[in-house]
Amino acid sequence: MGVGPFNFNPDSTFTSDIGSITRLATSAPFQRYLQEEIFQQSAFYTSGILQTNGLLNSIQGTRVEVPFFAPLNYIEERVDSSDNWGLNQSGYYTSQKTKAKTQYGTITTRGAMFAADDLSRYETGEDALANIRSQLARDMSRKMNQKLISQVWGLLFADGAPLTEHVCDVSVNTGTPTIANTLSPGSVTGAKYKLGERANEVTAIAVHPDVAAWLETTGMLTYTNVTNTANAASTIWGSGGIGVSSTQISMFAGLRVIVDEQMPVICNAGGPPQYYCVLFGNGVIQTGQQFPMMIETERNIASLQDVFAVTYSNIMHVLGTSWNANFDGPTNEQLRDANNWELAYCDSRLIPMTGLIVNTDVACLPTSATCA
Repeated sequence: MGVGPFNFNPDSTFTSDIGSITRLATSAPFQRYLQEEIFQQSAFYTSGILQTNGLLNSIQGTRVEVPFFAPLNYIEERVDSSDNWGLNQSGYYTSQKTKAKTQYGTITTRGAMFAADDLSRYETGEDALANIRSQLARDMSRKMNQKLISQVWGLLFADGAPLTEHVCDVSVNTGTPTIANTLSPGSVTGAKYKLGERANEVTAIAVHPDVAAWLETTGMLTYTNVTNTANAASTIWGSGGIGVSSTQISMFAGLRVIVDEQMPVICNAGGPPQYYCVLFGNGVIQTGQQFPMMIETERNIASLQDVFAVTYSNIMHVLGTSWNANFDGPTNEQLRDANNWELAYCDSRLIPMTGLIVNTDVACLPTSATCA
C-alpha cells in the first residue's frame, strides 16, 4: 500500500469508536448492512415520507430530468343537434391536449475519511463489523436528515421560497405564547388545509423535540370545566389524559409524529423561540443513488494507521419542484437558498407538503442546545 495524503496527527484517531481491523468494513455484508441501517434509522424513511425510486438510481450526469404531465383540466363542450355547437362553433368536438413539463433534481456526492491507529485495537477490543456499522449508520442517517431538512427549508420557509403560501404561522416572537400559538388540532388542521381538498394526503408531521415535549404535556391533560359559570360549556383544551400512562407521542391529529432535533428553531432575544414544523404526504420526497456506496480502506505505515473512507451519492427530489441553479452538487447551505428552487406544478397544492410555525410552553425549555 502506498502512503497517501492522510492525517498523521494521532489526535485524529477515534480509539473509543473504532478499534479493530477496518478492512473488514469493505466486505459486501457490511456495505449491505450499512445501507439498510441508514434508512432504518431515518424516521423520514420509515414513515413513508422519503421513498426509494428505482428510476432515480444509476443516472448519468449531475442532475435528473423528471418529465411529467400537468394535471388534466379539460374544457367541457356543450353538445346539441345544431351545426354550430362546440368550442369551434362548427358542430363537432375540438381536440384538447394535455401538457407535459419537466422538473429537475440535483445529485449530491459526499463522503468522509477516518483513521484508527494500531494501539486502538488493543485498547478497545471491539468487534469491527458491529462497532463501525453502528457508528456510521447513525451519523450518516443524521447527515441525510440534515440534507432533507435543508432542502425543505429552501422550498418552504426561506425568503421567497416557492412554497411560501403553504406555510401557516401561528407563532409570536415577543411576549408570552398562548394556547393559540402552539401546536394544536386547530393549527395542524389549518396547515393541512393549505392544500385545499387534498388536505387528507398529509400523513405525517416532523417536529423539534421541544414541540414533542409540548405534545407530551398536553397528552397528560384532561378536559376541565372553566371556573366561569357563564362559560361552563367551555373547556380547557386537552387530550382526555390519554398520555398519562404512556408519554411517547407517536400520533397526533391523525398524523405520524417524527421527532428530529435538527428541525429549525428561530430563537428571539427576549422573546419566545419559534419552532418550524413540516407536514408531509406519503412519498412526497423521492430518493435514489447514482452509484452504490463506496467503502475503501488503506494502510498508512508511516503513521501506523488504518484509513477508512466512505463515499455516497444521493438525490432527494420533492415531486412538483425543480432545481433551477446553474450548478449541481450543492451544499446544505445552497439547498436552503430559495433562489435555487422553483415550482414545476402550476398549482402548488398538488405538492403535499406544508409548514407550521409554533411556540411551546414547557418548563425548562428551550435549553441552550435548542438555540445553539
